[in-house]
Amino acid sequence: MPHKIIIDTDPGQDDAVAILLALASPEIEVLGIVAVAGNVPLSLTSLNTRKIVELAGRTDIPVFAGCDRPLVRDLVTAEHVHGKTGLDGTDLPDPTMPLQPQDGVDFIIETLRREPAGTVTLVPIGPLTNIAMAFRRAPDIAARVQQIVLMGGAYFEVGNITPAAEFNIHVDPEAAAEVFAAGVPLVVMPLDVTHKALTSRDWVDRMRDLPNRCGPAVAGWTDFFERFDTAKYGSLGAPLHDPCTIAWLLEPDLFQGREINVEIETEGRWTTGMTVADWWRVSGRPANALFLRDVDRDALFDLISDRIARLP
Repeated sequence: MPHKIIIDTDPGQDDAVAILLALASPEIEVLGIVAVAGNVPLSLTSLNTRKIVELAGRTDIPVFAGCDRPLVRDLVTAEHVHGKTGLDGTDLPDPTMPLQPQDGVDFIIETLRREPAGTVTLVPIGPLTNIAMAFRRAPDIAARVQQIVLMGGAYFEVGNITPAAEFNIHVDPEAAAEVFAAGVPLVVMPLDVTHKALTSRDWVDRMRDLPNRCGPAVAGWTDFFERFDTAKYGSLGAPLHDPCTIAWLLEPDLFQGREINVEIETEGRWTTGMTVADWWRVSGRPANALFLRDVDRDALFDLISDRIARLP
């Protein structure tokens, strides 16, 4: 049976590739996509999500708007990385499909109550605000979630928005702390993995040469996205952070990690938003997450290439 998933997202060029990968994969049934404020404000993330869904020719997938700000903090955005639209690099037409009138958090709650318990995976690839808010409104649904496969955090790589914090966790650390403490099985794709999932010039050129509309769109997004990472890290390409979550659902053997305890720092003077990952299991706290560290980069990009080529 296909994996039933809800994608929670703040597109974001790498979010866009993750959404396309999911929509191109018959092993995955996307029940809906919920936008959250993160890389850019909610008005843009909800717009961008619909643009991506229409690009993939999947207007049957409902798109919802969730929370427009973190639980207790002011919103921090990342236009310096993703551009003023969040999807700079490829111009897409305004979507014709509507934004669903239902609140995105309520959609998550209703879907988890409607589907059989233990059959729906949540895939948050932005700040965890919507997921935490859903658990606050309906504590009963946590026990109904099959698993949460998220992109966020770091251990050896530490931070990309502060010296200690990865962006998705940094935006709403209180939400992250609540989700990590909810008792739901967690699979975490930290920077330690995603900074190994680097694009190459050859791969981008192959995307651009695909005889469809999605391949050139991915190439355009990647061309824009990688300029930041090559300048900041001196890398030869851009890390495709968010597609790693979908790739794990499709081929988990591409990744390696271990079950450890992960706590979220919410009060540190210099470390707010840090994922305190007990990689060496020295704390004595019980494991609450499969924290991944390595990826077969070439096989990952072969998978993404194959699936993007199947799209319109």
